[in-house]
Amino acid sequence: MSVDARPPHGRDLARWLIRPAQGWQHKTRGMVRNRMFMLLGAIGVAFLASLAVAIWQLFRGPGPTAAGLIQVALLTLGLIVTASLPMLIYRQLFTPLFHVRHWAQRVRGGNLAARIPQPREGEFAELAGDINALTEQLQRLTRDMRDEVRAQTERLEQKSHTLKVLYDVAASINTSRDLEDLLTRFLTSVKQIVGARAATARLVTPDGQMRLVTNLGFHPDDRHCHQILPLGRCLCGQVADGEEMGTQTEVHRCGRVETDSLDAVDNPAMIAVPLQHRGQTLGVYSLFLDEGAEPLIDDMENLLTSIGRHLGMAIEKARLDEEAQRLGIIEERTHIAHELHDSLAQTLASLRFRVGALEETASRAGPEELQREINVVREGLQQANTELRELISHFRAPPVTHQGLVCGVEKLVERFREDTGVHVYLQKEWQAGELPAEMESEVLRIVQEALCNIGKHAAAQHVRVLLRAAPPGEYLVMVEDDGRGIRHRTEPGARGEHIGLSVMEERAARLEADFRIESEPGEGTRMTLRFQYPRQRSVDFQPRIRALS
Repeated sequence: MSVDARPPHGRDLARWLIRPAQGWQHKTRGMVRNRMFMLLGAIGVAFLASLAVAIWQLFRGPGPTAAGLIQVALLTLGLIVTASLPMLIYRQLFTPLFHVRHWAQRVRGGNLAARIPQPREGEFAELAGDINALTEQLQRLTRDMRDEVRAQTERLEQKSHTLKVLYDVAASINTSRDLEDLLTRFLTSVKQIVGARAATARLVTPDGQMRLVTNLGFHPDDRHCHQILPLGRCLCGQVADGEEMGTQTEVHRCGRVETDSLDAVDNPAMIAVPLQHRGQTLGVYSLFLDEGAEPLIDDMENLLTSIGRHLGMAIEKARLDEEAQRLGIIEERTHIAHELHDSLAQTLASLRFRVGALEETASRAGPEELQREINVVREGLQQANTELRELISHFRAPPVTHQGLVCGVEKLVERFREDTGVHVYLQKEWQAGELPAEMESEVLRIVQEALCNIGKHAAAQHVRVLLRAAPPGEYLVMVEDDGRGIRHRTEPGARGEHIGLSVMEERAARLEADFRIESEPGEGTRMTLRFQYPRQRSVDFQPRIRALS
């Protein structure tokens, strides 16, 4: 069996040019010291000695014999065969083993292109073919693994970039000056990531239009970039009506822009992404790509969709902030109206009552009684002026001192006695600690409004005011009279009438209190207010506001 150990040509030549691993060499000396070769050497020496003895005996005798010649020939043949065995073993056994060792050293050193020269025939030919096939498969698997690792590395880098962009979007929701600044900032980032030529953002208006908010890549005065578009007119409108991201390869058909809007772009493609929050589409942002641009991969589509959802959340947050600011202004106006009603309006109502009394006194009373009524009106005007100044001071800065609810109710009762002459009994069972200033102010205003209504409408002779506080945190405030009672609360009146009852209900709602008005015609009226402090948050308690007539 012969071995084709010639260096290959062409593609296989590179495999031979790669040096083997360090420490590889032909083990010629080891072969010489091998026991098999030592045994063959001993056999050869024995054949050589036997041949020498046979030749010596052949020529020493009387003459050569046939047996002697045959013996010499056989010994010579055995010597030749014995001498040929090492070369044959070297070529058929040791040389293939050397190539296997050479291959193993190169593969172990990282050279997967190493191959074994394949003999033309013999068992080692099949073994070499199997080893080369195994090496080729290992090389292919390694190459595939490296490609997969490279692809996964690029994917992780893309994921990291995606997370960074989303983090920037989420972090900037609370740091941007306004919504337009936020949309402009992130449209710029998305435009760079995708490689778009232009980008726009539109918000859906309450009347079913799409208003242009941000424009990147178009001239501000471009006649093709309309400020308002109806829903459904183009791809953006279709995306705003649906929930999926849309693409369009021919922007000529878009009703918003035309080809000459973008320089050096013959037929740009467009991607429209909805700005969503909780399933509701609040707007659309669009990206304009060059003609023939590569399609977006799934990760990029997911990134654009996620950015759209985050920006949708930012849009909704901006809307809620604006709504909260508007409601705050309304609440502040309502609070001012309540304060005006409960202070200055009460005093003016009392003055109106006094002016009526003054008219009656002027026709039948003497100068002294008339002067007394005039002094009362003057004191009322002075009190109205004082209350107006207190309101101005109250809205400019919070009060510094606080006298407590009981003291405030005592002053209200004393003032009510002086203004109406009605007998008032104040029952104080207020052993608990003080309430927060806001709660005491609400309770005080409710009591004040109740007394004012009694003075204007009840024609009562006796009034009882009860303040009760139980240790567990239960509070009761009651104001009752023996007047004419309430007929129908829904009776029509002049503009501004019945405001007091609505104000009391709103104040009770802020206290989360149980507010009731019980009345029968001719039997008087009872107003009760029950609330807790601290409030029991674990109980699903809703304030009940009910008027019984």
